[in-house]
Amino acid sequence: MLLDKIDLNLLVYLDVLLRERNVTRSASILGISQPAMSNGLRRLREMFGDPLLVRTAEGMTPTERALALQPMLRQVLASVEQVVEPNGEFDATSSDRVFRIMTSDYGEATLMPQLLKRLRKEAPNVVLDILTPSDMSFKEVEQGLVDLVINRFDTMPQSFHQRTLWKDSFSCVFSVDNPISLDFRLESYLSAGHVWVSKTGMGAGMGLTPKDTKRLGWVDEALERVGHKRHIIVFTRHYQSAALLAQQKGLVATIPSKAAMAHSNNPRLVIKKPPFEVPEFEFKMAWSPLLQHNSAHRWLRRLILDIAQNSSASTR
Repeated sequence: MLLDKIDLNLLVYLDVLLRERNVTRSASILGISQPAMSNGLRRLREMFGDPLLVRTAEGMTPTERALALQPMLRQVLASVEQVVEPNGEFDATSSDRVFRIMTSDYGEATLMPQLLKRLRKEAPNVVLDILTPSDMSFKEVEQGLVDLVINRFDTMPQSFHQRTLWKDSFSCVFSVDNPISLDFRLESYLSAGHVWVSKTGMGAGMGLTPKDTKRLGWVDEALERVGHKRHIIVFTRHYQSAALLAQQKGLVATIPSKAAMAHSNNPRLVIKKPPFEVPEFEFKMAWSPLLQHNSAHRWLRRLILDIAQNSSASTR
């Protein structure tokens, strides 16, 4: 087998697969999608001419060939890491690098304040450039023009690396003067006027109408499953605006709980759990494979993961 035909990323995949013996968990550790991990395993099987991992009653079990490869694989990867390791780690204290992060105002309200606080302490000369989802396409992110996209996504290119920062639920926000505050249940929720907030992704969005049931997102899909539909009277693409609009009498905004809690000190607002089941969503961080091994980028990802983990622990 010629060296120029070997994809070293596949050897990294195999190393993690043999350690975890689970495709989904391995994909999460590597920050790639489960289909990309499955495709990697298929290519590995072709490369070695062996199943490598087979499904048994005990889960994914390594073949005899795979077990023999494992110690050699670790040695090869350790040697490669030493060869490609940069001369020095990222010096956060002296760097004046600009990090460009695409996120919605949900991310700006829940994650960015803590990130900025840590940066001012640990990297005082680093600058943040925060972009909105409509500013960039997936193609531009894949080219490395943006350091990170931090949002909730329905779809994402398989080439992207990704990590889940946290899971969030939904909360209802409305005025203390709203009559439904005295009797908040599904019937009164449905009787109110509603502020809809965009199910954000990437690229420029298109206008919506209340009849676009299939495009309205998580809250309306959850209502549809129980046979109901809410009366939407205003569409917005900003979570913070939704909470402010909900201060008007007779309106309700159903928004992510972390965004709602940013208004917990507002005496004019009531925050309640929805009177129906809305599934949680994952708030993710994703980045181009071109930036995977960049030392400054690795430092930023570790910092954000640490902030996210502390945020999740504090809300349990």
